[in-house]
Amino acid sequence: MLTLLNNWYTRHFSNPQVAILAFLLLLGLGMIVFAGQTLAPLLAAIIIAYLLDGAVDWLRRYKLPRFAAVLLVFSLFGLALLLVLVVLAPLILKQTTQFVLEIPGMVAAGQNALILLPDKYPTILSEQVIMELLTSLRNELTQWSGRVLSFSLSSVFNLLAFIVYLVVVPLLVFFFLKDKDMVLGWFSTFLPRDRELVMQVWREVNKKIAGYVRGKFMEILIVWVASFIAFIAFDLRYSMLLSFLVGISVLIPYVGAAVVTLPIVIVAYFQWGFNSDFAYVLMAYTIIQFFDGNLLVPLLFAEMVNLHPTAIITAVLFFGAVWGIWGVFFAIPLATLIHAVINAWPRNTQIPRPL
Repeated sequence: MLTLLNNWYTRHFSNPQVAILAFLLLLGLGMIVFAGQTLAPLLAAIIIAYLLDGAVDWLRRYKLPRFAAVLLVFSLFGLALLLVLVVLAPLILKQTTQFVLEIPGMVAAGQNALILLPDKYPTILSEQVIMELLTSLRNELTQWSGRVLSFSLSSVFNLLAFIVYLVVVPLLVFFFLKDKDMVLGWFSTFLPRDRELVMQVWREVNKKIAGYVRGKFMEILIVWVASFIAFIAFDLRYSMLLSFLVGISVLIPYVGAAVVTLPIVIVAYFQWGFNSDFAYVLMAYTIIQFFDGNLLVPLLFAEMVNLHPTAIITAVLFFGAVWGIWGVFFAIPLATLIHAVINAWPRNTQIPRPL
């Protein structure tokens, strides 16, 4: 047994660069797992600065000084943040509140419709099955109401944390952008000189993840705007809220579109019933999803993330279970990192034979 372990260690970690790469991966994983909440503002600022740095580099191609490029990009970022906080967030919050207040009425109407089903389809559904289903729905609503209440009680502390984030994160983003070379130079002093394997992994991950995250942001924005225009054109209620849900649903490949369909169907049904307007809204939503999957995604990403759909779904499920919504958002970048490490990991290392 000890011989097997020794051979395994020699095969995979005899190269010092491999040991360095493994140590950095374990260090990063440990920081996220054990200090993720404490370092959340710092991690958020690093991610935002990483995304904005692409725009800074693009402006520098036109001979614009770095500080001027940083100032312009950061100003646009601040303007977009202000627009979200002043215009979009209150509108989405208002529509969310209205939707939550109408849920009891929707539930009551749904119960009345379910009670009539055994009379219409006695050979398929029995009254007992319907009553058990209604009891289960009431229990779920009770638990959901309790979670909403507990969330509202902690909202004061969440608001204070949000205010702190609102001040600290933009400041960190600005300094990370302005002093990028200095920060990277300082960090590189902690790395050994022989770090070619680490840099190989970083170059592959940086190329793919940067393009993926920026492309995903553009996809969210385009799908959100297209859905909002379509819903407004048909005068669908809660258009901003539902279009926002459609936009962020692209974060979860293959699953998000199916999940977000439910609230759209519910709102459209209780607004119009089964009529032509209901059909037109669902048709427009289907067309948007079709163009997103068959035109927008290939155009934005191409071969940027060469992962099998099974690997993507597995990554979404695993990292979503570990880190919640952040795990879902970064599931594909993390899967890309793992893929890059596997590709760069030395293979067929000679095992020294025992004397």
